[in-house]
Amino acid sequence: MKQECPHNSPSKKRTIWAWAMYDWANSAFATTVMAGFFPIFFKQFWSVGTDSVVSTAKLGLANSFAGFAVALCAPLLGAIADRGTAKKRFLLTFASLGILATATLSLVGSGNWPMAATLYILAMMGFAGGNVFYDSLITSVAERDRMDMVSSLGYSLGYVGGGLLFALNVGMTISPSTFGLRDVATAVRFSFITVAIWWFLFSLPLAIYVREKSSSAEDKRGYLFRKSLRQLVETLRRVRSQKNILLFLIAYWLYIDGVDTVIVMAVDYGLSIGFAARELILALLMIQLIGVPCSLFFGFLGGKIGTRRSIFIALTVYLLIPVFSALMETRTAFFGLAAMVGLVQGGIQALSRSFFAKIIPKENSAEYFGFYNMIGKFAVIMGPLLIGAVGLLARGVGATSNVASRLSILSISTLFLLGGVFFYLASQERRV
Repeated sequence: MKQECPHNSPSKKRTIWAWAMYDWANSAFATTVMAGFFPIFFKQFWSVGTDSVVSTAKLGLANSFAGFAVALCAPLLGAIADRGTAKKRFLLTFASLGILATATLSLVGSGNWPMAATLYILAMMGFAGGNVFYDSLITSVAERDRMDMVSSLGYSLGYVGGGLLFALNVGMTISPSTFGLRDVATAVRFSFITVAIWWFLFSLPLAIYVREKSSSAEDKRGYLFRKSLRQLVETLRRVRSQKNILLFLIAYWLYIDGVDTVIVMAVDYGLSIGFAARELILALLMIQLIGVPCSLFFGFLGGKIGTRRSIFIALTVYLLIPVFSALMETRTAFFGLAAMVGLVQGGIQALSRSFFAKIIPKENSAEYFGFYNMIGKFAVIMGPLLIGAVGLLARGVGATSNVASRLSILSISTLFLLGGVFFYLASQERRV
């Protein structure tokens, strides 16, 4: 039987770094496009002359459509990848879709919001679909006792890579002439091209150095889809009967919804207290900067005190963030909130991924991570609904708009409480 490479062999280290560099690569899309420029540009350039509420609805619809498409397809794609041992092939296919769609965004003219939305949906599908297979590859590149550190390495490199290109693109928009660009709009459009190039170049190490065995002859004979569908149905049955996995997925669904909702509300709050666009971008850059060492620290912490305890620490911090949000009044407090998010955002995501990898069957990792990513895509549903319901209820009983808004933000803490309860009920880190 073939021996696996030792932990510290040059070949093993190279494989781990090649895998982690994909986080460096695609995080440029997450920062520059998703969180940074696309929402603003969609409103001010592609939806010029459209009512703000209408343009927000259009953008929300595009996000929802992309998220639901990936969420519904992810488990079946994972089953196909597991059956055909083609995780890397699927990853690179989705990445190519995201890269091409992102680059093409630079060609969309002013007012052409339908084309911008279509390309954004395709780019989002490429980004999210690729992550299904990227996450699942961790079981191929890292042993169980190193998954916390390897997963955290990926997230920390994502913060560095995404933050570096985002900082460059911010500089381009602040001073377009310095970069030989005509105006801010040109700088933003050129930034989409830089994201596509960055994503492509830094995906090459994974394409070259992360290896999988070839598919069997049987898998190549046309039975792949049918067998994968049967495997998916069987996995659904297994998940229902595997208490540890089921409880963790419920917990993850609850608290990751809270994590994503907090990020959205932080930006909304910043706007409500008078932040300029540059200040909001500075807060995003600050989260990226803080997230680098903190993601690595949580990987180290997971190895020292256990993944489970480390996730509970991150959940405790997140439980305080809605409270902090409800009480803040000043810009200093807003940046304090951004710092708190940066402390735990990467850590809780990295450790959740590695915890899940430890409790699922390795041979079905892509399929199980299809469910994991599906749950992630269905996040940011309960949080906004909770905010709206609590706000309306508070207004209905006579609270002022200010008080109702703060109560609605505070209500997000229930997602972390419930998520913590279900996570506590999940058994210790062990493969089931």
